[in-house]
This record gives sequence, C-alpha cells and structure tokens, in this order.
Amino acid sequence: MKMIPLFKCRNMKTALDFYTRILDFKLKYADASVNDWVIDLINGDAELQLTVLESNNLFGSVVNVWVDDIDGLFNKYLERGLDTSRKKESPVHQGPLNQTWGTREFYVTDDDNNTLRFCRSL
Repeated sequence: MKMIPLFKCRNMKTALDFYTRILDFKLKYADASVNDWVIDLINGDAELQLTVLESNNLFGSVVNVWVDDIDGLFNKYLERGLDTSRKKESPVHQGPLNQTWGTREFYVTDDDNNTLRFCRSL
C-alpha cells in the first residue's frame, strides 16, 4: 500500500514555489503548470499532490491510497459494514469507478470529512 497526501492550497503558484524552492520537491511531470488544478510532486520516494480544487469548501484532509486489488478491497469494506448512503450523490463513494485520468478509484469519507481515495492504475 502506498499513500500520497493531497494538500489543498489557496494559490498554486505560492504553494508550488514553497514546495519546490524550499522543500526540495520536484515536479513529477515536466509539463505541469501553475494553471493546473492538481500538481504531482516528488522528493526521493515521497510523493505529494497539491490542489486548488475545493480549497475554500472542503474541510478535512484527503489521502490517495494506492492498492492492487481495488474491487476486492471495496467488497471487503462493504462486508465489514461500510455505509455508502452518506454520499449517494457521489458515484465514486458508491464503488470503484474508472476515471478519465487513468485510475480506478473509490472514496471513503469519515464523519470529520477526511477522505481516503483508494486508487489503482488502469
């Protein structure tokens, strides 16, 4: 299992400058731009995503959790009592979904609005 935090920021340019200039992170993808909504950073084995999406509306933290058997894991969580009724408006909270950016994902959000985004590459 690999977890990649997703940090919300108000200003991508300021955040990118801080993480790359001060904290030694580098762009994971050379074509990333301060105009992107999400930017992937790396520093050795560490990975981090920065996002300006929902920065004023989303409370709680988000962590991307990379796994191999996403469908099996979701079914195991359902068998253990995972309640998907709180987020009926969100298909990705209802079960694994193939995303247009090349991952299969499902999300689990706790009562404090912290979200685990379980992901696997397609």
